[in-house]
Amino acid sequence: MHFLRVALLAALSSLTEASLQVVPGGTWTTSNNEHLQAHGAGLIKVNSTYYLVGEDKTGGSSFQNINCYSSPDLVQWTYVGALLSRTSSGDLGPNRVVERPKVLFNARTNKYVLYMHIDSSNYGDAKVGVATGDSVCGKYTYVNSFRPMNHQSRDMGLFADDDGTGYLLSEDRENGLRIMKLSDDYLSVTASTYLWSDSIEAPALLKLNGRYYMFGSKLTGWDPNDNVYSTSTSLTSGWSGWKTFADSGSKTYTSQTNYVLPVGSNAAIYFGDRWVSTNLMASTYVWLPLSISGTTVTMANAESWVPDLSSTSSSASRAKPAETAYEGEAATYGGQARDVSCGSCSGRTAAGYVGGPDKGSVTFKNVRSDANAKTTVRIRYVNGDSSARYANVRVNGGAAQKLAFLPTGSGVSSSTLHVDLKAGSTNEVIIEGVGDGWGPDVDRLIVPVQ
Repeated sequence: MHFLRVALLAALSSLTEASLQVVPGGTWTTSNNEHLQAHGAGLIKVNSTYYLVGEDKTGGSSFQNINCYSSPDLVQWTYVGALLSRTSSGDLGPNRVVERPKVLFNARTNKYVLYMHIDSSNYGDAKVGVATGDSVCGKYTYVNSFRPMNHQSRDMGLFADDDGTGYLLSEDRENGLRIMKLSDDYLSVTASTYLWSDSIEAPALLKLNGRYYMFGSKLTGWDPNDNVYSTSTSLTSGWSGWKTFADSGSKTYTSQTNYVLPVGSNAAIYFGDRWVSTNLMASTYVWLPLSISGTTVTMANAESWVPDLSSTSSSASRAKPAETAYEGEAATYGGQARDVSCGSCSGRTAAGYVGGPDKGSVTFKNVRSDANAKTTVRIRYVNGDSSARYANVRVNGGAAQKLAFLPTGSGVSSSTLHVDLKAGSTNEVIIEGVGDGWGPDVDRLIVPVQ
């Protein structure tokens, strides 16, 4: 009986976790009710918590903050704070470029070390900047900036090998992509390890089962391209020619590499940015599991997927649950909410005029779930504005969750809601405005069933 009880609890736990999903390209609302602002990011895992460190693009390309978020599962993110913020002058001053922050923990000094690309607004400086902190998501002290071994450095990354040796990955526009060894305290560069003469930026280095994989992007500015990888069993030699890993011609599903996270000893996850160069705050993220076998790396696209972060994972993803779609125009309207024409929506009609002074609302009734579980509901929507819209979402009479909805142009995108559903077909989801503000036009809900 004890064995059966343990098995049942384990099964229920797995079920509860199994429908929290990553939605590539969607609006990702965090604990501060805003879209995740951690672009060009790096990840670091401390104990059982993942920390995401990236650029705040709320105000555009000029430096504002390097933000830090925490998560137990890569899906639900809590905004912790800024590691560094704009200063009145210097490297972190007004109109400066600070990009692609990455963090390593140095066991010798017991410090967290942050590297970032430091530049002028015309990209003439081409340096790396270094800062240190006592805690992974606390305030950091800026140390200095420099050109590593007197070479230009633009897009950059960090990597720590199994023996703790640290490496800087650096795009040197004059010569190619470099791997450079860091000092024991990680605060400076001591030696050149390898140079590709190819023009590759956005570097990210992964090691699995004794083999190294370098990922990177071709140089096409903010525009995406077919990103590539090279592999070797040594950092210093033997690197293969560059190959694509996503579908050819997909432009890496409209994204650019920023980091690759190992999961256990056999799996990994690709982290990429989907840049919106005309409105950088609206840039989103494309995170997808990688399939790795020896020297071969591939990556399939997915509208959404369920992470598997267990140490024994072979694919970094679980089977995705079945889903049901609920059309916005079939929901119950309140206030002045009404049908609006939407050429890119599933039925060419959406639920519009949500929120506003007339308090428009959309109520989805009889929403089904097969289990009492926390799950990811995708709200498919349209926002033709140049800034985010917001809506309060109430589920089964619970407290409102404020969600962000980034601009979509004339297309349709997703905003994600992580919420507890009840087993059965009696769930109710209400979408309404925040104050007198307008919410999005709602195309439909996509709800996991199993």
